[in-house]
Amino acid sequence: MAANGSLIRARGLEKRFGERVAVAGIDFDVRAGEAFGFLGPNGAGKSSTMRMIGCVSPPSAGELSVLGLDPERDGPRIRARLGVVPQQDSLDQELTARENIVVYGRYFGLTRRSLRERADELLEFVQLSDRAGDKVEPLSGGMKRRLTIARSLVNDPDLMLLDEPTTGLDPQARHVVWDQLFRLKQRGVTLVLTTHYMDEAEQLCDRLVVMDKGEIAAEGSPRELIERYSTREVLELRFEREEPAGVASRVHGLAARVEALPDRLLLYTDDGDATFAAVHEAGVQPSSHLVRRSSLEDVFLRLTGRTLVDEE
Repeated sequence: MAANGSLIRARGLEKRFGERVAVAGIDFDVRAGEAFGFLGPNGAGKSSTMRMIGCVSPPSAGELSVLGLDPERDGPRIRARLGVVPQQDSLDQELTARENIVVYGRYFGLTRRSLRERADELLEFVQLSDRAGDKVEPLSGGMKRRLTIARSLVNDPDLMLLDEPTTGLDPQARHVVWDQLFRLKQRGVTLVLTTHYMDEAEQLCDRLVVMDKGEIAAEGSPRELIERYSTREVLELRFEREEPAGVASRVHGLAARVEALPDRLLLYTDDGDATFAAVHEAGVQPSSHLVRRSSLEDVFLRLTGRTLVDEE
């Protein structure tokens, strides 16, 4: 652990690929036992940061400490204490679910006897005991993701790195994976994850940083960020015949902030119903409206001027 009590400490951390700057001098700390997230669109620098933390890509500049060690000097020692869930599953399709865990565990010097018992424990944890003897290839995407998580826990890691852990999964499978990660956090495992899903960040992260173009735009808990950069509620207005941008001037002053997106108009307010009544009194007639609570999507829009959905 670093001198300041952080499992991970970065100061002025940079990653460059030739002339391209992927990570532009960022500072952050990850504390023991928390779930810490990097939220942002593809190309924001999230995965490059994770690769530096995972000791598979050296920093171009700045300071980085992981588990109190230097990744460039102590890479093997750090990797032995990490659990890594990559963005793309790297399971052996020809082996069974249990064999994938056992073979992976051998890389950490664990005995076959201990691995048999460990594999059964992990398969039960991710609710795959009934598929232990099945080959990986026919398993569903959600099952493969859960197996990858089980495999990453074989060495009882101090720190878990999860790069886009639920990308490509259907909503039901995502929630099952979220449940596994929440249970890990309850056990005291420190989680570091990247995601571009707002609901995932809100569900899993104690703290997060919002990344954009290699820089950190904001840091805090999901609730702190929403309170700092948005309002309590958002009124969404949609129109059949009018462009949202053309309506924006007619509702100016009715909300704390107005954002015109290609398909809808967003009015940021602490009382969505009262604001909609004011919109109606102003003679604006949307084809539909929705009052919802503010989310991290609204934070990202406020900080960057665009939505994450635009980046997909």
